[in-house]
Amino acid sequence: MSKVDLHIHSTASDGRYRPQEIVRKAAELGLEVIALADHDSVDGIAPAISEARKLNKTQFIPGVEVSTDVPSGEVHILGYFIDYTSEELAATLERFRSSREGRAQGMIARLAGLGVNISWERVREIAGSGAVGRPHIAQAMLEKGYISTIKEAFDKYIARDGPAYVEREKMTPVEAVQLILRNRGVTVMAHPFTVPQSEALIVELKAAGMAGIEAYYDGYASEEVGTLLALAGKHGLMVTGGSDYHGLDDSNETLMGGVEVPMAAVDGLIARAEPKMLKLAYLK
Repeated sequence: MSKVDLHIHSTASDGRYRPQEIVRKAAELGLEVIALADHDSVDGIAPAISEARKLNKTQFIPGVEVSTDVPSGEVHILGYFIDYTSEELAATLERFRSSREGRAQGMIARLAGLGVNISWERVREIAGSGAVGRPHIAQAMLEKGYISTIKEAFDKYIARDGPAYVEREKMTPVEAVQLILRNRGVTVMAHPFTVPQSEALIVELKAAGMAGIEAYYDGYASEEVGTLLALAGKHGLMVTGGSDYHGLDDSNETLMGGVEVPMAAVDGLIARAEPKMLKLAYLK
């Protein structure tokens, strides 16, 4: 079990557990440092920090995962030690969360055309107070017996090339890097192998101000981790990592702390963070 997990989701986006529950679970597992990186949302950070201070067991880094678009697929950009109190950041992320609802409704309509009938009301209920995401749609499908696992929903229906997929408003990867930098965060490219020709994009984003790449990630073999470590060294980038935990009760999901991430990843983030942003986090 790793002592570090820098990629976790809560009910502030498409995770199952509330931010406070994430912190408590991390403490129970003996994790020393975690980061909440919800999709297009920083709403979970304040309650998570409050819980971390109360328990005084697990250090907490504020984060966000911004969804962006390229012709070949999606690129997710992580921002650590972000100024989660920024009004500009909140307004921008709110706009993107609103576009998620329109996309989800479009997916539900397409699923109905495929004979998969789930209701918007139930999907919204599963999402709770967080932004609606595809895992919530998958959960509604699972409840009604249309699929046997969350992964099956993506594989058969709602992956990017699936028959029920619907696009939504997004920004480019460079725009996401710029957004995070304007809001004083440290920028990292999430799970680089989800994008073809990832090195060319890494070079472009490094030029825009990106500080690192996520080398330790759910499902990455040691050879893939080695390739990413070499890329990071070649281009002068730091490395981070995490489980991408959503708490979806799917046996295929890696648990929080289930990806071995070295403490050096935390040290690298701290070294690059602005002093004022360090004070907004919870670090012992």
